[in-house]
Amino acid sequence: MFQKAQAEDCRAVYKLICDMEQKELPYDRFHNIFLGQLARPDFYCLLLKEEGQVLGMLNLRFEEQLHHAARIAEIMELAVAPSCRNNGLGKALFLHACTLAKEAGCIQMEVACNQLRKDTHRFYLREGMRNFHYKFSKSLTGEDMTENRLGR
Repeated sequence: MFQKAQAEDCRAVYKLICDMEQKELPYDRFHNIFLGQLARPDFYCLLLKEEGQVLGMLNLRFEEQLHHAARIAEIMELAVAPSCRNNGLGKALFLHACTLAKEAGCIQMEVACNQLRKDTHRFYLREGMRNFHYKFSKSLTGEDMTENRLGR
């Protein structure tokens, strides 16, 4: 069953995101960001739950973009519990998110994905997305970012 995330879902979402990122994030900071996003109309954290358990999540951001002169939806995070992968849950979350984005007046869905996540690239391509852009990053903390690796 799909539902919008609530404050009490934070631990479950945190666990999914840490698994996706292959590292433990600082929970207090995560919690504050999560609660902040729940209160903002430009974010929508979609959950897929079964019997009260969070099986997957997709976090959307909506924004007006000058270069489109329109409203765009961007997938910030999409994660499915390891024991539930390859069962169509990611696709179900994605399709439901597309419906939410259309209802919110968006003309396009976007996502940025690490170059190392080859399985994720195949997923998005299967769902009709196309890789038309590059995304560049620059560390502002002084950390050397010459090597791309997950879990950073």
